[in-house]
Amino acid sequence: MATIHEIQAELRGNEGKGASRRLRRDGMVPAVLYGAKQDAQAIQLTQKNTQLYQAHEWFYATILHMQINGTSQKVLLRDIQRHPFKTTIMHLDFQRVSETEKLRLKVPLHFLNQEKSPAGKLAGVTILHEVNEVEIYCLPKDIPEAVNIDLIDLKLNDILHLSDLKLPEGVTIPSLKLGKEHDHAVVIAKEIRAVEEVVAAADAAAVPASALKAPAKGAAAAKGAAPAKGAAPAKGAAPAKGAAPAKGAAPAKKK
Repeated sequence: MATIHEIQAELRGNEGKGASRRLRRDGMVPAVLYGAKQDAQAIQLTQKNTQLYQAHEWFYATILHMQINGTSQKVLLRDIQRHPFKTTIMHLDFQRVSETEKLRLKVPLHFLNQEKSPAGKLAGVTILHEVNEVEIYCLPKDIPEAVNIDLIDLKLNDILHLSDLKLPEGVTIPSLKLGKEHDHAVVIAKEIRAVEEVVAAADAAAVPASALKAPAKGAAAAKGAAPAKGAAPAKGAAPAKGAAPAKGAAPAKKK
């Protein structure tokens, strides 16, 4: 039986930016509740409780039982806005859940038995997790808290894709219906050297071509630079101090 996660909220009367700022100063988080063919409601949660909720994986990917003024509603968290450099939660969006309507939501991926796999036991091998969550489509009763990926048989050079995931009954991955190009890699087992070569190639590709080119033919030398060996000085340029005059050149006039 799935664990029930309760969160506490209450209705709020005042809306708008000014009211939201005052709420935050008073230690509250403004939020909105919408969906299930009902009017949207302005609600609020305490900052203290929200900080506790947001530290858990279940807050983002399971049905929540929201207690509002003595009544309980099933909801999903749809958006969370954070302060850019503080820990403050700025705003929350919740969607009401209808038991008869399928939902799209993202759930976390849990990687199991990685250390016990053939690839995990090899020295010089790295196992890359390309994604850590997946979007699923199902009825509320079928929502898993996470999708488990058993890596017990993972070998060197193996690649697991979205289509390889074992999903609970009634759960699908909607992006797979869009074509094979959307069947993205989830786990890759590679030699560490191969990974380093890919990174080095990417770094080399990032160097501008202009940085590797020699100066164009006829381009002026940098200021203060000596002319190339055997090269004549530029037209009209005085000879270097102490240098002999060029062959056939008239001596400089005395002042």
